[in-house]
Amino acid sequence: MTAPLFTVLIDTFNYGRYIEEAVRSVLEQDFPAEQVEILVVDDGSTDDTGQRLQKFGDAIRYLKKPNGGQASAFNFGWPHARGEFIALLDADDVWLPNKLSSMHQAFLNHPEIGMAFHRLYEWTEDGQQSPRDHFIGVPAMRVTDSRFWLLCYPMMQASSLVFRRLALEDLLPIPAVLRTQADAYLTALIIFLCPVMGVDEYLAKYRIHGANLFGSENAGLNESQLQNRMAMREALVLAIGEWLRKHGIDATTPNIRDYLKQWRKAQEADSFALESPNRWSYFLHLLEFPMLYRELMTTRQLVYSCLRALAALVLGYQGLHLFDDRYAAGKRKRWQAGA
Repeated sequence: MTAPLFTVLIDTFNYGRYIEEAVRSVLEQDFPAEQVEILVVDDGSTDDTGQRLQKFGDAIRYLKKPNGGQASAFNFGWPHARGEFIALLDADDVWLPNKLSSMHQAFLNHPEIGMAFHRLYEWTEDGQQSPRDHFIGVPAMRVTDSRFWLLCYPMMQASSLVFRRLALEDLLPIPAVLRTQADAYLTALIIFLCPVMGVDEYLAKYRIHGANLFGSENAGLNESQLQNRMAMREALVLAIGEWLRKHGIDATTPNIRDYLKQWRKAQEADSFALESPNRWSYFLHLLEFPMLYRELMTTRQLVYSCLRALAALVLGYQGLHLFDDRYAAGKRKRWQAGA
């Protein structure tokens, strides 16, 4: 049997209400169907996922296992994958019809890259769709060669990621402790192995439904969800550090240290949402941003960030919104005056 060009790996847990849309979005690709295999790894669902998938028959391969989380689902599906490229799709997301053809072209144009990612739409339960703002179109390059690109490099959602099979082999198995963030583990470390590329096209829709731990800001999460997110992020950072050590990469060098510091800053922000910091701690937290991202910021952004840190000394964590509101109002007035 001829191996397919793409393996689409869909992991799911109790997402029966979404899984059919995800599978159909792969079957409706404008790419030769015989060059695509679909593996659905059911991570111990107790809903009607299996029944819903029966309608697809031999168009998919359905693999069920006991519940263990995202990393265990990926590790379970990997030995069954036969494609030269591995494309990830979360069961609650969908692809646009030209996803595989566009990504295949990116790999053909840049045979040196081991991973490519792309833009996503955000998609709400009521059908509203909007472009996701945060995206850095990384050119085909070794991100680790530049501090600028290390700090720009975005952690994109699983449904935007396509890997060259050979590039993944040195990253597997993913530590099973990562019940979530398995995709972040792969994207965080693959840059130490090969060039990657950001494709500046909208090729998928990321569904917002209230259970997205890492696609949401703090305002949308309760205390338990924040604690879970922090625990997974801590496990991720430890796993990244362990992989770097095993591969003789010094994580204390300035560029890699600052690259990893971004996760510490995210941890601090989540901890503040659980327990408000004192003014000095919050000031230091905010002041570190212009120091960390100085090469990425304009002069105006640097000034604003420093002023915001100083405002935190006066207003505190709970009151800083007053500074933000006044700044936003002033920005609107300047825009209206110039319009």
